Amino acid sequence: MADSKTILSAAEEKMDMAIMYLDEALAHIRAGKADIRLLDGIRVDSYGSMVPINNVAAVTTPDARSIAIKPWDKSMFRVIEKAIIDSTLGIMPENNGEIIRIGIPPLTEERRKQLAKQCKGEGETAKVSVRNARRDAIDALKKAVKEGMAEDEQKNSEAKLQKVHDKYIKQIDEMLAAKDKEIMTV
Repeated sequence: MADSKTILSAAEEKMDMAIMYLDEALAHIRAGKADIRLLDGIRVDSYGSMVPINNVAAVTTPDARSIAIKPWDKSMFRVIEKAIIDSTLGIMPENNGEIIRIGIPPLTEERRKQLAKQCKGEGETAKVSVRNARRDAIDALKKAVKEGMAEDEQKNSEAKLQKVHDKYIKQIDEMLAAKDKEIMTV
């Protein structure tokens, strides 16, 4: 028989994973500011294997509007440039022979609204994950009652679970509000 602490900690772990997913998803949404995590999804061919750009070059943000990529191997310039052009980033890199620069252009009002909508979608996905974790935990508690757990303990555990759920939903809302503010700030 599963005890309530085990069920609650498993649910909380799933909720934590939803928060981590959301944090990662929001990091990849361009908000007008340069962030090296924008390049995380872009892979380049290095000696026969596909690796992230930061494995073959030093990636920095010299200012809020640009990302600088300095490849360690001169032969990687073309490969990195092509990978950035072919990516969904939608930004043209500039190459001066020493450094590849990516200028982050200011977002248009329409693009800002699209990105805000995309953030809301990611947030909703995370909320659904949190709710599913709560539902699974409640089902496990009900099953545990059938196996001999006291009903009082089940009710107390459900109340604790609801508090944890509310805390995570609030955290998701705060993350979305912060990202929305970042996107909408001109």
